[in-house]
Amino acid sequence: MKVSIIVPVYNVENYLAKCLDSLVNQTFQDVEILVVNDGSKDNSEKVIEEYAQKYPEKIKAFTKENGGLSDARNFGIDKSTGDYIGFVDSDDYVTETMFEEMLLLAEKHQAKMVICNIQKVDEKGRIVQKLTQIPNMDEKIQLDRNFSIFSDISYFACNKLFKKELFHQRRFKKGVHFEDIQLIPQLLLECDTIAQTQNFHYQYLERSDSITKTHTEKGLDMLKAVADVENVFSGSQYSKKKKELKNFQIFEGVYSFLAYLAFVKDEKKFYNMSDQLTLFMKQRQIKIQDILLYSRFGKNYLLSLPLKKKIFYLLFFAGQKKLIRKLI
Repeated sequence: MKVSIIVPVYNVENYLAKCLDSLVNQTFQDVEILVVNDGSKDNSEKVIEEYAQKYPEKIKAFTKENGGLSDARNFGIDKSTGDYIGFVDSDDYVTETMFEEMLLLAEKHQAKMVICNIQKVDEKGRIVQKLTQIPNMDEKIQLDRNFSIFSDISYFACNKLFKKELFHQRRFKKGVHFEDIQLIPQLLLECDTIAQTQNFHYQYLERSDSITKTHTEKGLDMLKAVADVENVFSGSQYSKKKKELKNFQIFEGVYSFLAYLAFVKDEKKFYNMSDQLTLFMKQRQIKIQDILLYSRFGKNYLLSLPLKKKIFYLLFFAGQKKLIRKLI
């Protein structure tokens, strides 16, 4: 098989069929679809069995005890036989040409990673938001000349195609949140060239029945993920690109962390996490000026934010945590 598509499944009986339909109907046929039931308690297993029986040449079905998203993805990697690997979350779906185009780009440019755009959709298929991943850059991106993308791109696993060799010694970290931030930058550091398409192939479903996530001290895993990337960065071929590393620390370790912190309702946890962020910044000598001047894809990031987020961040940088609590 050329492409292995890994689909971790956990309690998504109402959405799984649409996901699998989008995969079995890919215009590129040389694929295997590894559907990993991660201990679902609903009727997801029944849906998987139906599709495995209907498409035995494409779908490989597995059932395992619940171990979380990382564990299910790693299970799929271990079972995969393709030259390339893609990940699709089981409540999302993709366009029928996604893997054909991304494989063509990978082979055309000898790229170990290919990226496509994402659009958020509601349950009726209406577009809620378009998320352009790498604006104003060519189809082929040589990292030694364009390493700014290390700190600019979003590190989703699901909108990318990876050469399987990238996973030779690396796996998703189990038992943590923000596993994509922890692993995908490490894989990027193994690449000389990546490729991209401006097509919005990946359809991220905003579910009406989703329960608001509880924001807890698990958010600190984001800072730990950045630290793991730093360790790999220091031994990589890009180790001298200190500016891009600092920008990565600012985007993923400060701005993204604050976006999570804004929804932490428990006051004690909020103050503890904000203290941990302050320590994170101090240890890396990240100054307020560095944060305020941080640019993403050539534009000042803070100025591009919605007003409420902008106020939240400015209050934090000014040390006005009590005012932040009122804002929350």
